[in-house]
Amino acid sequence: MKFAICNETFGDWPIERGFQEARKYGYTGIEVAPFTLGKSVYEISESQRTEYRQCAIEHGLEIIGLHWLLAKTSGYHLTTDDLGIRSKTSEYFCALTQLCSELGGKLMVLGSPLQRNFPDTMSHEEAMDNAADLLANVVPSLEKYGIQIAIEPLGPQEGNFLNHAFQARELINLIGSPQIQLHLDVKAMSSDGGPIDAIIRNYADILIHFHANDPNRLGPGMGDVDQIPIFTALKEIGYSGWVSVEVFDYTPGVETILSESMANMLAAMG
Repeated sequence: MKFAICNETFGDWPIERGFQEARKYGYTGIEVAPFTLGKSVYEISESQRTEYRQCAIEHGLEIIGLHWLLAKTSGYHLTTDDLGIRSKTSEYFCALTQLCSELGGKLMVLGSPLQRNFPDTMSHEEAMDNAADLLANVVPSLEKYGIQIAIEPLGPQEGNFLNHAFQARELINLIGSPQIQLHLDVKAMSSDGGPIDAIIRNYADILIHFHANDPNRLGPGMGDVDQIPIFTALKEIGYSGWVSVEVFDYTPGVETILSESMANMLAAMG
């Protein structure tokens, strides 16, 4: 397993400082939220992309990919019946695919709950079909750049689409492309209805990315969830991908989040 940190954790720190601190505590990967580089993917210049990637390399870090793909954007949606919006959204995903590649990344985590929730007048199956149709149109771009999308189930506190891993598998099967696989997140799995380690084992065949955290919105081991069974399961399935620390509560401070998360993950691995 390789350990990464999501770059929004650094807040308003200069890029160099964030990268330096990440490397100091043993992280070797950076997962990028596009909104930290620009309000829209179309506003992120070629020079900015090159400089960001080069800065990571200079600090011994790898840009592993993107997450929060549609966060802080407007006019995009995954499950809408509006064909125009779906088309516009698929084009935006294709642009993100190019950004991901130019940064040196290989994967994009598709969460973005606000841009995927569906209305009461739509069934989950209809929303699933709309999402599958949209993502199928992104597959050629994913193939071109060698990028995979990792579908992220999210708990009901986040919204109503893909609350469970089995639903994510259904969507992945509908699309039928190796470029679209599964992402699992500890906070989200805590509301899935079963033991987290069992979910990891049950979906090992399509798991390509993992977020370590706690339902309290802090880092792994900074809450009540026992991390030992989680990392035991990851080791047992032979998971060799990235484990990214994603937090939502930054009050402990960046250094504390970085250091305690890493120490807790290493301890859980035994």
